Amino acid sequence: MRISIIGGGNLGMSMAEGLLSSGFCKPENLCITRRNQVPLAPIAEKGVKVTSDNGLAVRNADVIILAVKPYQVKEVLDGFRNELTEKHILISVVTGILISDLLKMVPNSLPIFRAMPNTAIAIRESMTCIAYAHANEVQIELVTGLFNNLGKVAIINEGLMDAATVLGACGTAYAMRFIRANIQGGIEIGFDASTANLIAAQTVKGAAQMLLEKKTHPEQEIDKVTTPKGCTIAGLNEMEHQGFSSSLIKGIAASYKKITVG
Repeated sequence: MRISIIGGGNLGMSMAEGLLSSGFCKPENLCITRRNQVPLAPIAEKGVKVTSDNGLAVRNADVIILAVKPYQVKEVLDGFRNELTEKHILISVVTGILISDLLKMVPNSLPIFRAMPNTAIAIRESMTCIAYAHANEVQIELVTGLFNNLGKVAIINEGLMDAATVLGACGTAYAMRFIRANIQGGIEIGFDASTANLIAAQTVKGAAQMLLEKKTHPEQEIDKVTTPKGCTIAGLNEMEHQGFSSSLIKGIAASYKKITVG
């Protein structure tokens, strides 16, 4: 399978690196485009094809990943629209561009996927939500497999894509803010910043991995570390008294309101 990534910015580069390191795609079967090709030199050295010609990239690919800025979408698609055929699969990772918008710019029969990854795609730990139109089971399996090599995947209704952006993309910032607060608390009780950072980050990573692997509910894991009259329950109760859960829920709701209402 030949893949062309249209747009060699941070996201496009991260996806290319992830596809290579996972073994999902061989360098000679991967192409990435960018007007200024200088930043692509490191990946070109690995054998990936680099070009500024989007039309050429599309002609020589089976899967097209559109990774440009939202305001560039129409111009870029217009530039290679005539190169698209029934053999192609189009995947858009562009924020805010609906599948219905894309259908107006490309041949109607083309399988279109809209994917919302997050920044952890750079280390192949993204949470990517996917919606699609005009795709068959084989194509769905192919695209799901592609993003499974870059993290975890959830197939959702496109109407939930804004919610997915808040929970899965903005959620990275929420998690980072929790970790930062944990580090600050660790420093207050005696750790140096470096050690507090390590303990906080690894603890959160381990907690998340338990939920993913054991498929348990957070409360089940909380119960395992809260003993009667213990320090864990004392800390949790104080956080709840200070509005920990409610402030997080309100923050998520505020982000969702911003993305949907403006």
